[in-house]
Amino acid sequence: MSLPRILLIGKNGQVGWELRRALAPMAQVEAVDFPEIDLANADSIRRWVRDTRPRVVINAAAYTAVDKAETDPDQAMKINGTAPGILAEEARSAGALLVHYSTDYVFDGAKTGPYLETDAPKPLNIYGRSKLAGDLAVQAAGGAHLIFRLCWVYGARGQNFMLTILRLARQREKLRVVNDQLGAPTWCRLIAQATTLALRQAAAEPDPAGFSGLYHLAASGLTSWHGFARKIVQLMPPEAKTCTEVQAISTAEFPTPAKRPPNSVMSCEKLERAFHLRLPPWDECLPMVLEEAVP
Repeated sequence: MSLPRILLIGKNGQVGWELRRALAPMAQVEAVDFPEIDLANADSIRRWVRDTRPRVVINAAAYTAVDKAETDPDQAMKINGTAPGILAEEARSAGALLVHYSTDYVFDGAKTGPYLETDAPKPLNIYGRSKLAGDLAVQAAGGAHLIFRLCWVYGARGQNFMLTILRLARQREKLRVVNDQLGAPTWCRLIAQATTLALRQAAAEPDPAGFSGLYHLAASGLTSWHGFARKIVQLMPPEAKTCTEVQAISTAEFPTPAKRPPNSVMSCEKLERAFHLRLPPWDECLPMVLEEAVP
């Protein structure tokens, strides 16, 4: 029996790069990225889905420049808001399941406890608003879909907070990092592995649409950006770092063009109930990622 065909969009991103490898044993993966596919171009999106004829479409691509989006809202909305809806419509027409990734930035962070999937979104910035528009468009299309909301994604390649801290810790004796924003740093490899396991379960069902819905997918536990940075520096070998102090500062002391939610912690109980999946604590994952990232 031949393996199912999956169209993976965003093969060069953090999650997409890991997905391409995690999915390889279970599917024929047609992996693309810009400029092969242009998510700002509806015709490009439709052509890829129709020509590929996949059983699953995974959209791991996005406009992720949070601060730049404040001055580039049209492009952010095309890629994050409009494109997912077109993908969802094409997937529905093809009888395919759509997997789409969202973000904790759809929330304003005013809640004191972990966010649930049923909590009302209230994004603080253009990026969050564009991602929320994409979520709503996928849901409105009416096809089988899995939307996974992610939090503080990082890994050993690409561009992310961990790699930035590693670079700065080699160059500077003192780092100043925000301590009043909370979240769960989540290794992109575990996101890919959890997605693959969820797809295996959905594929085993007579009607994968039974799993359709929105799920939070993040590491267990929580920390601040300062706590994350301090742990990274602590785990670096002495000979690999110059930094001796990671100072905690407030968001007000580090203004950015886009506002960030003070609380990005999300409950993943729905994911565990549906798929029996639970990601390990963020600080248990970090040493494994650093083994790959630190020479």
